[in-house]
Amino acid sequence: MKKAENPGERFETTLIIAEKPMAALQIAKALSMGGKSGERTRHGVKYYEIEDGDGRRILVCAAIGHLFQVAEKTPLGRDIYPIWDIAWKPIYDVERGLRRQEYAARLIQELSREADNYVNACDYDVEGSLIGHMILRYLCGEAHERALRMKFSTLTPGEIREAYRRAEKGLDRSLAQAGMCRHEVDWLYGVNLSRALTQANLNHSGLYATISTGRVQGPTLKYIVEREVEILTHVPTPKWIVKAVFNVKGQRFEAEYVKPTLETLSEAELIVRECSGKTGTVEEIESKRVHANPPYPFDLTTLQTEAYRHLNLNPTTTLRLAENLYLNGLISYPRSSSQKIPREIDLKSILENLMENPEYTGAIQNLLREKPILKAWEGPKEDKAHPAIHPTGNPPIPEMDRRSLQLYDLIVRRLLATLSDPMVKEAKKITINVEDHIFHITGSTTVNPGWSQYYKPYYKGDDREIPPISKGEKVELLDVEAVRRLSPPPPRYNPSSLIRLMEKLGIGTKATRAEIVETLYKRKYIKGDRIHATRLGLNLTGIISKYCPRILDEELTRDLEAEMSRIEDGVRTREMVVLEAVNYLRPIIETLKGLESEIGERLSEILRETISSEVTLVTPCPSCGSPLRIIKNKRTGKRFIGCSGWRAAKCNFTLPLPQKGKLTLLDKTCPKCGFQLISIKGRRGKPLISCPRCYVEAPKSPAA
Repeated sequence: MKKAENPGERFETTLIIAEKPMAALQIAKALSMGGKSGERTRHGVKYYEIEDGDGRRILVCAAIGHLFQVAEKTPLGRDIYPIWDIAWKPIYDVERGLRRQEYAARLIQELSREADNYVNACDYDVEGSLIGHMILRYLCGEAHERALRMKFSTLTPGEIREAYRRAEKGLDRSLAQAGMCRHEVDWLYGVNLSRALTQANLNHSGLYATISTGRVQGPTLKYIVEREVEILTHVPTPKWIVKAVFNVKGQRFEAEYVKPTLETLSEAELIVRECSGKTGTVEEIESKRVHANPPYPFDLTTLQTEAYRHLNLNPTTTLRLAENLYLNGLISYPRSSSQKIPREIDLKSILENLMENPEYTGAIQNLLREKPILKAWEGPKEDKAHPAIHPTGNPPIPEMDRRSLQLYDLIVRRLLATLSDPMVKEAKKITINVEDHIFHITGSTTVNPGWSQYYKPYYKGDDREIPPISKGEKVELLDVEAVRRLSPPPPRYNPSSLIRLMEKLGIGTKATRAEIVETLYKRKYIKGDRIHATRLGLNLTGIISKYCPRILDEELTRDLEAEMSRIEDGVRTREMVVLEAVNYLRPIIETLKGLESEIGERLSEILRETISSEVTLVTPCPSCGSPLRIIKNKRTGKRFIGCSGWRAAKCNFTLPLPQKGKLTLLDKTCPKCGFQLISIKGRRGKPLISCPRCYVEAPKSPAA
């Protein structure tokens, strides 16, 4: 790149486009080392003007995410479907209120006129390639024909400078085309299917309610509903177990009977009778060394799983926090599906930098003594663009919030664990004979903690040391009993396990799965951390299964994901895949349109039931026994609990409600009075759980 050599000569200018403002700031800081830099503002949007160490001018600006999106080519109204004619348009022309995106686009367009060279520095993945491609194509004239591509996995100064120095010609068009295809197919499916269902209800009932489904949303909800049906229809099968407690060298140990479960109570009771009051004899002692390998480095799904398990962070929150850590230069790119850390990454330097944090100093010193050659215990998953998620070595910034610090700590300790040795345990099993009935006592002792010592507090040991004992020794039987057990229903999904299921089934992407789950909550198709399918979710899935089951076919979704991967590899074209998707979708929409009246009647019915259940309390009126409902006064707009028997029974029972916050009826009752509890959630903070009746009857505190 040429610099100005004579007075008055114009600097050769390079325009770098980042995906987010924080990324633009980090790039500007890194590239201005040894030169001049300045923050500028135009149209209320920040950008950076740099003179690098060689006297060349660089402009760095941010896209603020997607500036273009798929929309109808010619808007015909939200009640019209099907729509097959689509186009890419500025996002601020399609959605209202996106002034920041409009001003960012205007800024990029103006800066492009000053530039001689162009660089796409958006995230190196499908979405980042698409964002940069669309901006350079539609806002920068012919720039996309000659632009360069920066590729980096961390926003550290060294990696940014190296990515800039080695920027490649061309804009990874295959990734951008795959991104365009995904957005186009998802729009065609989501908008057409959702409009078909929404319009069917509206035409029948005259009441508007958004009823959405889509290429990934439908199959995901189907799996939740199938699990809900399994749970609701589960018939417990009784089994019996025999539990025993022995005195081994003065310590109490629970033992398991040789048969884990027994079919009949009589068999269990016979064992109890024959063993009660007797003494056991040690028949056999088995001991073996067990090696537990270190955990794999984090890909996005395992990070979301561990953060949910240990930090109680839902997958969407985990991704948001991880992206902020990445933008602040603390971790590598989080939207990675890799469980591998390449040799090119200088792990020793990362650990040496982390060692400056007192929380990690001792552990890292110990690890470096144990492992002079650092290599991670890698998993099977790979990502063409990015390594596994790992810390960069940079220290946390002072203003980081508690949850971000917790997630950062989890990522650091995971790296330390993956670099360590296997954990070694001594596992012991004692076989005890009581009147020809065999019981087992099991225990284990950690011989070498290996990786587990570095993953605390996220690894909790389960050692249970058995005192030294010899074959033939007698042990006292302290207690023996028959216990009835019922076979449990299958477990409910939680947000983390649901995302793992989606990954296993090959539906959605690592970047979109959490968003799909959030949409299901938003539409009130599911509820709770232990996910329940709501009545609306159950009935909607039933209607779709009856009238058009192809919407719920995960095979279609999985095949489309595979086709889009082939676009990334240059094997298929975007146009071919979109055409195939349309040909599959067209008869589905025609079926829905032909059955619109019948489907609308069923949808209207389930929506009425859903609305009624959301405002009708389980607790009856204490005065007359009629149902209680949440009522909104048409004149004042205030909400309260009122008796539905106010006309027939002339009942005037009412209870006040808080007027601010989102109100939800809970499936729980007050432990004091038995009244149904409510949840009130404001814009910030945790929901407040309240009993409307106790709230009223509680004595008011005296005035100060």
